[in-house]
Amino acid sequence: MRLVEQARSIFAELGYTVEGNGPTFRAEREWKVVHVNTVLETGELPSESGQFHCFVAEPDDADDLEARLRSRNPEYEWAIIVVDGDDYQVERAPPGPRVSA
Repeated sequence: MRLVEQARSIFAELGYTVEGNGPTFRAEREWKVVHVNTVLETGELPSESGQFHCFVAEPDDADDLEARLRSRNPEYEWAIIVVDGDDYQVERAPPGPRVSA
């Protein structure tokens, strides 16, 4: 199964409505819209805005992807899901809300 198909399946299983074709798509659930990018199939990071972005990668690409995102420091919250066969794992999730005392 191609990475983009696995990404769509993951978000559908999580209860998101998946919109769009190709290696980038939108996943929407209630108030949250996530811009999903299957990095292996696009080869580049998105420059568009949006509050939440999720990058789906294979295990060998995850560390490099995280380093690229950290060095670029985009304006959006981002997460990385690593897909390995039929399994997946959230490698990096956006930080929770900031709380001040």
